[in-house]
Order: sequence, then structure tokens, then C-alpha cells
Amino acid sequence: MNVGEAIVQGIIQGLTEFLPVSSSGHLAIAQHVFGITEDNLFFSVMLHIGTLAAVVGVYIKLIAGLLKEFGLMVKDIFTGKFKWSTMNVKRNMVVMLIIGLLPLFLLFLPIPGTDMNLKDLADLFAKSGFFIVVGLSLLVTSCLLYAGNRMNKRTTELYERKKSGNNKGMPGRKRYNVADAIVVGLTQCVAAIFPGISRSGSTLAASEMRGINKQVALDYSFLLGTPAIVAAALLEGKEALFPDGGEKVSIDYFPIIIGMVTAALVGFFAIKLFKWLLRTDRMYIFILYTAIVGIIVTVISVIELSTGVNLFHPDQFLVF
Repeated sequence: MNVGEAIVQGIIQGLTEFLPVSSSGHLAIAQHVFGITEDNLFFSVMLHIGTLAAVVGVYIKLIAGLLKEFGLMVKDIFTGKFKWSTMNVKRNMVVMLIIGLLPLFLLFLPIPGTDMNLKDLADLFAKSGFFIVVGLSLLVTSCLLYAGNRMNKRTTELYERKKSGNNKGMPGRKRYNVADAIVVGLTQCVAAIFPGISRSGSTLAASEMRGINKQVALDYSFLLGTPAIVAAALLEGKEALFPDGGEKVSIDYFPIIIGMVTAALVGFFAIKLFKWLLRTDRMYIFILYTAIVGIIVTVISVIELSTGVNLFHPDQFLVF
């Protein structure tokens, strides 16, 4: 891999990781179109670290405040001063993030009758023979974004009817409850299995359908994804450097670092862009985009399944 390829992949990762179009889905599309059959796992891990840096860059003050509140909460728990009913906004966010992360453990549950777990399905669906899964999943993303957008508009309309005088604020609830966190956490699990279902888009939509304010929902979505990125980097990093417990792999770090920095910079501006588009009610851009790409991929997949070969590379048979 050269520097140019690293920059291109860094741009794609930075954009698709945070915009609600599914980074895993676009990666699967790129691999299918260009006939890529092998993944550079270490490079993928480093790109995710780059996107993690983007989240920290945008939310550094909020993350610092939540970490401080987490420390205070632990202290209160051990001193018997913790009270669920008196949690402030930051403590509520900390607790709900923890609850929202719990469903991720479901990904490691074994599938009865197989030697696979739910996490393994993501790798299986990314293969060329399951290209149709990407198309259908993108259509699901479009539907979720549409449903979330419609519910948000309804929440806004109800807010406009009820507010009085000079009352100002943001439509929708500002705090999550346990049910909200579990629903969003389960949604994140599903997005991790199916390439094409956007993690940020689906979790945002789930929150909006629960009546959460859209900007609070987006912040929660990005923060919820941060520990998942860290866990993936730790788990996959060792496998990438020491595959199957073998010797350390020789790696050219320069293009990898360039790709990681590119992903961080592009990701930073992608988050800012997403927040602006959401605030100005331009989510229809992503609803239409994922619908159009989903239809195209699905049609191509149906044709390929009927012929058994990759349309872009006729010499390659579909791999299941």
C-alpha cells in the first residue's frame, strides 16, 4: 500500500464512519468493486484509532466532564451517597452510556449449532457472496433515518404547541432513561453485524424515535461508539500484529500513519458537518443517498447471484 492509497482510504473511513451512510457497507462495496479479497487488519485498526481521535477532538470538553463525573459517581457509590433520583445531567449521561454499552456483549454469544458467534456474522456478510446483504442493509438505514427524522419533526411540532411565552429550549427530552439506553445499545449491536446499517445513523434514529432531542441523541451516539472503537482496536490490534499467535508482522508504518491522520482530520470535519446538517434539518440528503445506493447494490447483487460471478470482475466467482 502506498501513501496515495492510504490517504484515499483515510478519507473514506473518516467520512463514512461518522456520516450516517455506514463505513462497513462502503468498505464492502469498495472491496467488491475493486476485487479486493484480503484485508489489511492492522491498517483498519489504525484508521479506527484515527476516527477515535476525531471524536475526542470534537467532544474533548464533554468527555473530560463525563470522566470527572464518573470518578465522583464511583466515590459516591462507595460512600453510600449515590442516589439515582438526584443524578445531574452529566451523571445521567455516564450511567446511560454504561447501560447502552452492555448489549455489545451479545455479539460474543455463540450461535447454536455452529462454532460462530454474532460478531463473526459481520465478517461473513462482508464476503462477495453476501453482497446483497449490504444493499438491503443500506435500505434499512434509509428507512431508519426516515423514521427517526419523521419522529423528530413530530416531537418538534408537539414542543411548539406546548411552549409558552419566552420559553426557549430544544424540542425533545434531554435525558435518557434505562429503556432508551437499552434500545439504542441493541440498535448498535445490530449495526455491528450487518455491513450497510450505519451505526451512527441507526442509533441516532433509535433515540429520535424514543423522543430524545436530536442534538443530544447525536452526542450520545458518538460517545457510545467511542468505547466500542477502543475495544475493537485492542482486540484486533493483537491479532493483526501477531496473527494466529505467530511471529510479529513486518509493517511499513509511514503510509499507515498518513492514513490514520487523514481519517482523524476528515472525521473531525465530518462530525461537525453531520451536526450542522442535523441542526438545519437536511437529513433527507442521507435518506436519499442510502436509498439510492442500497437499490443499486441490491439490483447488482440479484444479477450476480443469478450468474454466480462478480460483475466487476467476471473472473472472480462469488465467495460464500
